[in-house]
Amino acid sequence: MEKKNKKDPSQMRHGYTTGACATACTKAALTALITGEAQETATIHLPIGRDVTFTIEKSTISGESVSCETIKDGGDDPDATHGALIVSTVSWQEESGIYLDGGVGVGRVTKPGLPVAVGEAAINPVPRKMLYSTVEETLSDFNIKRGVKVIISVPDGEKIAKNTLNGRLGIIGGISILGTRGTVVPFSSSAYRASVVEAISVAHATGNDHVVMTTGGRSERYAMQQYKGLPKEAFIEMGDFVGFAIKHCKRLGIKRISLVGMMGKFSKVAQGVMMVHSKSKPVNFEFLAQLARDVDAPEEIVKQVTEANTASHVGEIMLETGNQKFFNHLCEACCMSSLKHVKGGLIMDTSIYSMKGELLGRADGIDTVD
Repeated sequence: MEKKNKKDPSQMRHGYTTGACATACTKAALTALITGEAQETATIHLPIGRDVTFTIEKSTISGESVSCETIKDGGDDPDATHGALIVSTVSWQEESGIYLDGGVGVGRVTKPGLPVAVGEAAINPVPRKMLYSTVEETLSDFNIKRGVKVIISVPDGEKIAKNTLNGRLGIIGGISILGTRGTVVPFSSSAYRASVVEAISVAHATGNDHVVMTTGGRSERYAMQQYKGLPKEAFIEMGDFVGFAIKHCKRLGIKRISLVGMMGKFSKVAQGVMMVHSKSKPVNFEFLAQLARDVDAPEEIVKQVTEANTASHVGEIMLETGNQKFFNHLCEACCMSSLKHVKGGLIMDTSIYSMKGELLGRADGIDTVD
């Protein structure tokens, strides 16, 4: 994965969303149902305004029903659904109109806060629109006026979903059929930001006015131990998008945010960097040295902090001195920077852990900016 990240973005291959794959299979299945001829390809119109042709791996014609399959290609940005088999089964129905639902391996929504209503298959709005319009256009092309039933399935969807956030979001039984563009942009951050928005929306819709934001899976495990009284919906992996996540929480009216993470990324947050990717603004060691001075660290220790290689190295230096106040002060700085970023209106907490899960410092209940 690291080698792919180094590729020239212009040379990276785009993939296709589960929504686009499901739409292509649906067009192929409906066409085969109408003509009686199995389809080897299907060309659909994507939301980004261009046409693309999909290979249909298999067509099964059985009386008044046809199933078509394709394999999802994530391009140079493979996610959990890369390589998944996407299936659409299309049949006639007596009622007029189009009936769309999810079959095996497509999750079902059980909690509010998502763009799909509780009880419905987790087929998001843009893929739904693509599916409906493609069915309507295909029927029109053949001058047919009949009711159509479409069932989207992903045979391994329930297994694949274990590697997604679906369970946390209350999407049970499989993956979601997603996509707003139809294509997957290699290493785009937009998909991750969208998942953060959905997670915050579910937390809010399920009555949580206190959320715990973490930078990854490890820090989330530590957070769940620290905040055992909160439901799992309240825990959100914000990744590197600290400022983005906090702003969205404030926008929804969430009252309290607890940040849980480690030295490296939170040293950046403390200095006011709200996008903490490794390629973002580097850690300011003079800033960390000043924090050390603030808690009366000896000047020789301050000098070591200034000359440290990494933020984690700073943590090791301060641990050796037994200066707990430094870590608490760093947590306070994270809270203050976060509040400044969103212009107040929240209660902020911050906890910093070591890689081994040791709580190094914390600051709780900060709601004003000095």
